[in-house]
Amino acid sequence: MGPRGRRAGAVQSTNDSSSLSKCSLAAHGYVRDPFAALLVSGAPRRAPLIHRGYYVRAQAVRHCVHAFLERATSEESAPGRQILSLGAGFDSLYFRLKVAGHLTRAAVWEVDFPDVAERKAARIRGTPELAGLAGPPLSEVESGPNSALRFASQDYRLLGSDLRDLPALRDALEATGLDSAAPTLLLAEAVLTYLEANNAAALLAWASGYFANALFVLYEQIGPHDPFGRVMLQHFQRLNSPLHGLASFPDVAAQRRRFLDAGWQACSAVDMNEFYRGFLSAEERRRVEMLEPFDEFEEWHLKCSHYFILAASTVSTAGLTQTLLLPPGEVLRRLEPNPPVGVLPASIIGECEGLDLKRFGHATALLGSDVILSTGGFGEQEGRHSRMSKCHVLLRPKGSRWNASPGCGAGTQWDGRLFHTMTSFSETLVLVLGGRLSPVTPALGMYWLSCPIPAGKDADNLKVTIREVGPEAEFPSPRWRHSAAKVLCQRQKYLFVYGGRNGKDPVLGDWHFLHMDTMTWVSLPVEGPEPDARHSHSACSWKEGALIVGGLSVSEEPLGSVYFLKPVSNGFSWERLEVQPPITPRYSHTAHVFDGKLLLVGGVWIHSSSVPGVTVIDLTTRLSSEYHIDTAYVPWPLMLHNHTSILLPEEQQLLILGGGGNCFSFGTHFNPHPVTLDISSLRSKQ
Repeated sequence: MGPRGRRAGAVQSTNDSSSLSKCSLAAHGYVRDPFAALLVSGAPRRAPLIHRGYYVRAQAVRHCVHAFLERATSEESAPGRQILSLGAGFDSLYFRLKVAGHLTRAAVWEVDFPDVAERKAARIRGTPELAGLAGPPLSEVESGPNSALRFASQDYRLLGSDLRDLPALRDALEATGLDSAAPTLLLAEAVLTYLEANNAAALLAWASGYFANALFVLYEQIGPHDPFGRVMLQHFQRLNSPLHGLASFPDVAAQRRRFLDAGWQACSAVDMNEFYRGFLSAEERRRVEMLEPFDEFEEWHLKCSHYFILAASTVSTAGLTQTLLLPPGEVLRRLEPNPPVGVLPASIIGECEGLDLKRFGHATALLGSDVILSTGGFGEQEGRHSRMSKCHVLLRPKGSRWNASPGCGAGTQWDGRLFHTMTSFSETLVLVLGGRLSPVTPALGMYWLSCPIPAGKDADNLKVTIREVGPEAEFPSPRWRHSAAKVLCQRQKYLFVYGGRNGKDPVLGDWHFLHMDTMTWVSLPVEGPEPDARHSHSACSWKEGALIVGGLSVSEEPLGSVYFLKPVSNGFSWERLEVQPPITPRYSHTAHVFDGKLLLVGGVWIHSSSVPGVTVIDLTTRLSSEYHIDTAYVPWPLMLHNHTSILLPEEQQLLILGGGGNCFSFGTHFNPHPVTLDISSLRSKQ
């Protein structure tokens, strides 16, 4: 088998994986599809993240197909409709439409590689429920030894044909009764990207000229240049089924131009974040979001930003594409950041053994000025991926480089929690609060981590010890993805714990105060309009209060608000800071105050097609500006979500530790090295 044949085999294997995912999707209640399990063998359970990804794909395609058919039923004089599914694989579209009664004036053609089509035809013939729905075979349709036809009934044709051979495809379609003059929906779910660029271009140009009244619906990948897109590309390259054309058509605007240049007269497209927010009702979104425990919001939104749904028409009036892709409600409002006003150089702190910190969802604290302690999260440990049970310590002797401590394991008492907070109480003592053990199980108890600095700051002799905080100080409301910041009220020090989520509540908007000297939880008056409940936001101390920025709302939408918990005579007061221009809503970022400026580092946003760098808000003028991170000298990709960061004000640096995530079905990415950002250019000129 040559390279072309091996690539075809690899592409066919993506169909098998996709079919199993669709089967699992239906089995767990996301969609109603009793036929998915009949078309494939086995019923593996996919992860909730995979379910969500395939759910929004299924809803987008169904939306377009049903809009096409509903328009047909409203035009009684119009001829029968045709659906031509290219690269259909083992999809159950025909059977779902048939049982729902949508094919009384329509028929379905499916095309895939001959081997795939033959296997599907055999499955249909051997499954009474499927064969019965399809109906008796047609004897008058050509089905000789050289025919591409694998199965035919009154309203269904299954063809084995290579999409790269357009003359053969055209002959096969015409031989099985396809009418080029009839209104036709061409459907391609993640198909064109597996074709070489010239083959994909030829297919689009042929279809626009061959069909007099056609609609082309395309679901495919975009965004190859950012970190998530790079992981996505590498995944398909490893499978020997590389994604073609993404460099030439990297976003929805380029994809629209692609179709218009190929002769299509009207075209609309949205990414999956826009579709999910603009086309599905709030009730349906809530139903789906409550089906399974879920805590991979970053990967969910990033996946949706890297796929799109497109509708292109051969007729000049855009009525049908508007019907398909302009929702009745409000589309996700784009809030693009201003162009960057500067660049922050990035570099790694070294490649010595032990300096790597391959984990995300962890917590980090600075003790004094020369010790950085990281705990928990999910990462790479002893050659496998797991919840992390060991601490990680970076130690910097005066005038020397950062070194890793090899013997800093926290022992069996550490429970490997994720999305907790750590707050330094002294140069040797850290408080661990909150976190989770699973998407439904909060981590109970608070812990003191003690990290005494050995004489001479010898990294080999540094040990971390752990002990549980007494029950009298137990946190009254377990949670994760919350924030903790030190505040001051009437000269008393408190730890302000705000927001988050737990196994019962998808988002929390309450707050708690821990008196740091007595380790007791107290109630303090807080005035003013409360912020929206949120999780995965940032909090940092400022002017004896706390700045709260961004986060995810109860509807899983990023927030762009900036709040100040301001100290007043008898407690605190909420004050919303009006920033100009408004910042792009985000979450899973980190924040620091440096030289009177609030720095927002990385994160995830869905209102912009770009990737967050560093947003700088002048806390005096309330003006915001964007800075690009120069990653020329750090390992790429650098994922700036689920990371932690430490401000080193004397060095005028930000130290970024860890970060990454489970990139849908494309694998898990960990940033391999701690990275420093040079923020000296942000210091005000005296």
